[in-house]
Amino acid sequence: MLLERNTSGLTPLAVFRDLKERGELKPDPAQSLVAEKLESLYHALKDYHPSLGESGWRARFGLSRRKEAEAPPMGLYIYGEVGRGKSMLMDLFFQTVTIAGKRRTHFHEFMRDIHQEIHKWRQMPGRETMDPLPRLARHLAEDVWLLCLDELQILDIADAMIVGRLFQALLDNGVVIVATSNRPPDDLYKDGLQRERFLPFIDLINQRFDVVELASGTDYRLNRLKGHPVFHAPLGHEAEAGLDYAYTLLSAGASEEALVIDVLGHELNVPRARDKVARFTFAELCDAPLGAVDYLALASRFVALVVSGVPLLSPDRRDAAKRFVTLIDALYDHRCILVCSASAPPEQLYPTGDGAFEFQRTVSRLIEMQSRDYLASSHLA
Repeated sequence: MLLERNTSGLTPLAVFRDLKERGELKPDPAQSLVAEKLESLYHALKDYHPSLGESGWRARFGLSRRKEAEAPPMGLYIYGEVGRGKSMLMDLFFQTVTIAGKRRTHFHEFMRDIHQEIHKWRQMPGRETMDPLPRLARHLAEDVWLLCLDELQILDIADAMIVGRLFQALLDNGVVIVATSNRPPDDLYKDGLQRERFLPFIDLINQRFDVVELASGTDYRLNRLKGHPVFHAPLGHEAEAGLDYAYTLLSAGASEEALVIDVLGHELNVPRARDKVARFTFAELCDAPLGAVDYLALASRFVALVVSGVPLLSPDRRDAAKRFVTLIDALYDHRCILVCSASAPPEQLYPTGDGAFEFQRTVSRLIEMQSRDYLASSHLA
């Protein structure tokens, strides 16, 4: 798989070219351009360590950590539509960079941690009105010199109001940032509340980052699914094997982990996830007390969900059926891919009884979600 190979001693471009020679990646000029920019940054980061601005006793006695301040390399902002290979290239770069102070995370998870730290800071007596961002940025820069953020996007005013000052403080402390996004900088937080206060962040990105579009005309997510069904019925060994195969294809070799997503103050557990693909059972999603906000969080966070064991539904399982309807609505609205195994085809899942008529809209959506046009559409995070 792409990111499971030993890359010790190799540069990003060397690994990228090796993957092409092995046929695991197809020739793509847009990807090659990004790989070359990542190669340049790789070399610029060799032996790099940020020269943090001094304060306290060091500054008073003229003692600095380095004799000369070292200008940090310019960060990289990679944008393009879903499925073009942005995350794959960033992960390849992150895996090959040898500096110790590096961190790779999803942007939403990074901002969740920042908000939690801000909350802790403001709970301390005497700090309610103080700005915690300079301290947070400096603390982070002591351990992290390369910060890779996947899927940078601004969805709410809470992030919009602090992200500019946060990034400015990180850059001032010498942190090099590589970010991927579905949107060009000028389209971030488009039509958002009080967007005029967000515009300095856009200026910061355009001035302090090398902005590059991954303008590939190929959606590799769709190519990976070509010829493979996304709805498997009936349940059984063959259906589960199909889910296993799709899970591997869509995740492109990313390692599996368990995640916890903060949803309006409560925790949503994701027992199995590989990068932008999550795997659940029907029971975990629809027998549990989850609601629309939980499903919307999943649909926003993940490009694809793999769900096993959808049973036949009836009035006896009305609550689970309602949750399933809500789940499908969330996935459909975000153009999230659903790969699932079920007891029957969509039109036979809720055959009779109270609620069967209302379920027909879900049947229609389940059928459309198997179409090429739907699978080729961009994920709406």
